[in-house]
Amino acid sequence: MASDMEPKVRQTYLYDFYGELLNEHQRKIFEAFVFEDLSLGEIAEEQDISRQAVFDLVKRATAKLEGYENKLHLMARFMELREKAVGIRQRAEAYEKCHENIFLEEIKQLSGEIIEEL
Repeated sequence: MASDMEPKVRQTYLYDFYGELLNEHQRKIFEAFVFEDLSLGEIAEEQDISRQAVFDLVKRATAKLEGYENKLHLMARFMELREKAVGIRQRAEAYEKCHENIFLEEIKQLSGEIIEEL
């Protein structure tokens, strides 16, 4: 699930949920590294800081975002809900093809789980 993601994909999701909690400098460097895919050296040159400083900042910012996720679990909840929504779509498509009522029951169950979580 979420922990099985590629590191940059995970960093992207973490940023989407908690990025506003970073300070402006952290956001700028984190965005350059994760979203613009700039190297540590490119960011260091652009920001007039050392490559090590960029590395440390990205590492600390990631740890900070992970800390928020460990406490709040917003990303994990989102991923669970997304997985259930995908399941509903797949079952609806399967029902359209063969009209078996088992798919309707599964759709009701999954949608009920989503409603309970909200």
